[in-house]
Amino acid sequence: METCDHDTIWTSFWQICRDSFRPLLAVMARSVGQMVAETTAAVPSVSVVDVRGRMQDDPNTLVIDVRDSAAAREASIPGAINIGYGNLLFAADNEVPEAWRDARLHDRSRPIITHCVVGPLGAIAAKTLQDMGFTNVSYMEGGIEAWKAAGFPTEQPKNG
Repeated sequence: METCDHDTIWTSFWQICRDSFRPLLAVMARSVGQMVAETTAAVPSVSVVDVRGRMQDDPNTLVIDVRDSAAAREASIPGAINIGYGNLLFAADNEVPEAWRDARLHDRSRPIITHCVVGPLGAIAAKTLQDMGFTNVSYMEGGIEAWKAAGFPTEQPKNG
């Protein structure tokens, strides 16, 4: 009766699995550029002029700066809030502990506009919210840089 070397069996099994799935993983892998292209095709963009108008016309419009707090310290859109992208995932999830959530994100139909420095992360954040069930989400074209270039005012950010 032969003895079984469990380590050898498991090592062989994992090598077979890894080698079998490697082509599939390569197809599934996407670059940041591909992710941004897919996202911008799926989520509406809004110009800085339109963002400013929406904020004035509808006080319920929530503008979220998804830059991390260190990057957001220099300037913020008046009335916008800063919830970094990594925190946004939890702040918008109604199934995590209540202490992690942000009450301003409870209403899935609330108009939300995300932004970052120049646009891509804002677009990805908007798509993430859309995937989480938010129905009225867009991202600001050109981010805070386009806002500043348009000559619109900025202020020190308000966190959370």
